[in-house]
Amino acid sequence: MSRKYRPLFNSLLLHFRPRTVPERTLQFTLTWGLGGSAVILTILLFCTGILLKFVYEPVISTAYESIVSLQQDVLFGRLVRNVHHWSANLLLLIAFLHLMRVFFTGAYHHPRRFNWIIGFSMLLLVMASNLTGYLMPWDQLAYWAVTIITGMLEYIPVVGLWLQTMIRGGSEVGSNTLSNFYAFHTAVLPIVLMIIMPFHFWRIRKAGGLVIPRAPEEEDESEIGQRVPSIPNLLLREVVMALVVVAGVMLFSAFVDAPLQAKANPGLSLNPVKAPWYFAGIQELLLHFHPLYALFIIPLLTLGAMVFLPYVNQIGHCPGVWFISYRGRRTAIAAAITAGILAPLGIITHEILRDSTWVPDLLPIVSGLISFLIVIILIIAIAFLIKRRYSATRAEIIQSVYVLLVIVYIVLTITNVYFRGEGMKLVWP
Repeated sequence: MSRKYRPLFNSLLLHFRPRTVPERTLQFTLTWGLGGSAVILTILLFCTGILLKFVYEPVISTAYESIVSLQQDVLFGRLVRNVHHWSANLLLLIAFLHLMRVFFTGAYHHPRRFNWIIGFSMLLLVMASNLTGYLMPWDQLAYWAVTIITGMLEYIPVVGLWLQTMIRGGSEVGSNTLSNFYAFHTAVLPIVLMIIMPFHFWRIRKAGGLVIPRAPEEEDESEIGQRVPSIPNLLLREVVMALVVVAGVMLFSAFVDAPLQAKANPGLSLNPVKAPWYFAGIQELLLHFHPLYALFIIPLLTLGAMVFLPYVNQIGHCPGVWFISYRGRRTAIAAAITAGILAPLGIITHEILRDSTWVPDLLPIVSGLISFLIVIILIIAIAFLIKRRYSATRAEIIQSVYVLLVIVYIVLTITNVYFRGEGMKLVWP
């Protein structure tokens, strides 16, 4: 490279990576390579997505046939589709784990508050990208799953039916839906993600890089420990992690095919009809709460809590320290065990009561309100007991409630995916 363009190249490269980094930030267990893995998976998705566009036809009359032809007639076509499918699912899981890592190490406080919102927005974009791509094969599994997801929108007050019609492109899932999803999946969402992702990296560097575990007396985390050159110290670790992720996805994709059922048939419904696994928890909520609560109030409260979480004054937090403190670890474990016990019991109890003849009939909206209030009271009671039992700080109580809700949602997801059979009845997997 000529000397004329070398300063420009260095400035572009160092925009994302500084010349030096604190040596303590190179420790793998500080981040587990989750952020970098998400970037590599995103690149894999872009590359394989471009290759798929050469074969895929976004028209309902030929969409399914183009997928079959891709797998049977195109050289390495099956592998490319498998890599794209499994990378998308793995990216969603990695992005979720990355969000958990940021939360449990307290890396979302000032000056990283807004970057938490950016990261959470990226997680939602990844979910939207997975959902829009889910319809592309136009098989039975995709058609009915999207029908279920878009059908949930009608329960949103005031704008529900309008939003459902706009996303579907009509009253039912059809050619307009496929065109809309294809446009969002291949153009709108990738462009937005490509804009937000570099901004996310820039915000991390602007905030001083990774949060370093430090004692309370160490006030300036940017001056903790020795600094070492980014190249090769950081670059080598990133390259190794990238190779491991790519090799793992390629190996898994070589042996496990992406699902493909029979061509979509609007007149022949599956039983049970299930949403994609990343929306399975919401579908399970719908079985236990009135749609107004399951599809509007609870998601709205969750989104609001995630956005305003960094701006809550959390007394007792320790930046960079996993689970805040030893006491924080104990309260988190207590909350996880409590959720792991109460959530399955609540599901089974509700299933029994719903089929019982001695339970008085109430208006669905009233019974939904009662269920919702019971859950809120339980959460408050558990938080109060944790505070009394462990003399927990505000940060440790918030963390415990967070763990409680995450475990409950995981239980709901597992129940819906593995323990719901025909008619959405509870069955053994």
